[in-house]
Amino acid sequence: MTTQAAIEHVQAVAFDLDGTLCDSVPDLAAAANAMRAHLGKSPLPQATVESYVGDGIANLVHRVLTHSRDRQAPQSEWEQGFSFFIRHYRDHLSDLTRPYPETETGLGLLKSLGIPLVVVTNKNEILAVELLQQLGLVDYFSLILGGDSLAEKKPSPLPLLHAAEVLNISPADMLMVGDSANDILAAKAAGCMSVGVTFGYGDMQELVHNPDTKPDWLIGSLPEIYENLRPQKDQGE
Repeated sequence: MTTQAAIEHVQAVAFDLDGTLCDSVPDLAAAANAMRAHLGKSPLPQATVESYVGDGIANLVHRVLTHSRDRQAPQSEWEQGFSFFIRHYRDHLSDLTRPYPETETGLGLLKSLGIPLVVVTNKNEILAVELLQQLGLVDYFSLILGGDSLAEKKPSPLPLLHAAEVLNISPADMLMVGDSANDILAAKAAGCMSVGVTFGYGDMQELVHNPDTKPDWLIGSLPEIYENLRPQKDQGE
């Protein structure tokens, strides 16, 4: 991705939430293990719960209950577990969750360019909005789309296409920033430029070796987006 192309064409930036804007795994793992304890199950390591994150809370509950990425819990157990998880997690959304270093700096720099920012996450919309409020980040965003906001969630391109439509821009003029295969796949399917972060939950070094999940650009912090978007005449200042 060339700097000049970015300056000419980027009119909005979309961000994933968990693993991109903030590290939410400690609170997700705490809710997961509280749910397991409630159902008489032993706790899981935080790293295991982290490996189950990214496809929405409904899928996370199945994975935590079955200790598997692919199996589904019995419906009655899942309903009981999901209800408990949502209540517990909503009560402890930001006990341990924190924005990644330089998240707020990066968002502020992009806002200074007049670029609208959006969140496209597979987290339930109400939880995403409340978490961003509690972290003091919600005012940076013009639009927040959760996994239950539309008929489909990432890796479907629908949320990104919807965001572009709301902002009245072409998807080709929007960046999608994320840490997982879902983020990159959604961006490619929507025709957006994809930006992968190296500090999230996804194995970005593995994703770059697959053409389907290789992002257009890798960054180690959000301010790097600004450094590549701001006018060249400012870069020597």
